Amino acid sequence: MNPDLNRLQPYPFQKLASLFREVKTSQDYRPISLSIGEPKHDTPQFIVDALIENLGGLANYPTTAGSDTLRSTIANWLERRYDIPLPDFKTQVLPVNGSREALFAFAQTVIDRTRNAPVVVSPNPFYQIYEGAAYLAGAEPRFLNTLPGNNFALDFSQLPEDVWQRTQLVYVCSPANPTGRVMPLSEWQTLFEMSDRYGFVIASDECYSEIYADAPPIGAMQAAHQLGRADYRNLAVFSSLSKRSNVPGMRSGFVAGDAKVIEKFALYRTYHGSAMNPAIQEASIAAWNDEAHVEENRRQYREKFARVTEILEDVLPVTQPDAGFYLWVRTPIADTAYAQALYRDYNVTVLPGSFLARNSQGVNPGENFIRMALVAGTEETMEAAKRIKEFTHQLVAGSK
Repeated sequence: MNPDLNRLQPYPFQKLASLFREVKTSQDYRPISLSIGEPKHDTPQFIVDALIENLGGLANYPTTAGSDTLRSTIANWLERRYDIPLPDFKTQVLPVNGSREALFAFAQTVIDRTRNAPVVVSPNPFYQIYEGAAYLAGAEPRFLNTLPGNNFALDFSQLPEDVWQRTQLVYVCSPANPTGRVMPLSEWQTLFEMSDRYGFVIASDECYSEIYADAPPIGAMQAAHQLGRADYRNLAVFSSLSKRSNVPGMRSGFVAGDAKVIEKFALYRTYHGSAMNPAIQEASIAAWNDEAHVEENRRQYREKFARVTEILEDVLPVTQPDAGFYLWVRTPIADTAYAQALYRDYNVTVLPGSFLARNSQGVNPGENFIRMALVAGTEETMEAAKRIKEFTHQLVAGSK
């Protein structure tokens, strides 16, 4: 067996199951889960219809690259959304089966094992796929702690020069999971300059880009364009319909950016990546071409954030993030103890922040935080918030 498999840590939800294994929950409350970032809003009917109407496509093998229509649709969406020149759909856009699969496989393309001790850098806390991708590509993961003291920014000075010299791939997530922070143009500029200096590729995970309260978050390709990087050199952007269009089970997304990088990734996917189901391609075209359902999606999240923060602000330090659908909240006791007791007493599941991070530079930046995913319907989410408020009030009162 591949020995690097032994380096993989249990997934956060495996850790959560272990934490709750011996816990008996209160029978006074029905279960509500805020732990998994799986959208529960209804899938738009027109996407369902497009999928059903094109099931005849199952009779044909799809190409790994996807149809020209799908690729050009994605290119047109990128142009509209980010106010950038129309990307070349044949060389700068590649459909994939969701961003998760692509983010993992991308490291296999980028990492050169023959070079001395390759490094993959990612934020901390982080999407655990980044770490697994690094290990299975034969690289060492290193982390940039994102901390509340500097508004969860990426502090590139945390890693020494010798690490940056060995860095071949940097994962970034903007809007961030779990904090919801959006990288500003100045941070992109620093990252691009470092990419030029050290030669690493940037993988920008932007699967939460369409869930925001006010102004649309800047994207990596948009930042590159504004900074005069018309070729998007050493940049690959990953996006998905899962959160944008409430279709997590459809597994549809794309990679876009540097044509030279996309070419190599397309070659890799010829051998590794599954071709996208033809019916899903047609449903994806319909989804990318419509913004009305996305606006309604944002409206629902906007309402939930406003109501949840109003409920919780008296007992927890809650603030609405820049974007995304998570609340990243500091807890009055250890995050694992808080999550366990909330589950036991009120049957509400949240994810301990320490499960999303690693000890790095002497600290686990997820400790004493929890992540709440506001993905359920409005009434269910409000019910969960009320239970959390009551639980936290009793917890704080009992400690005095």
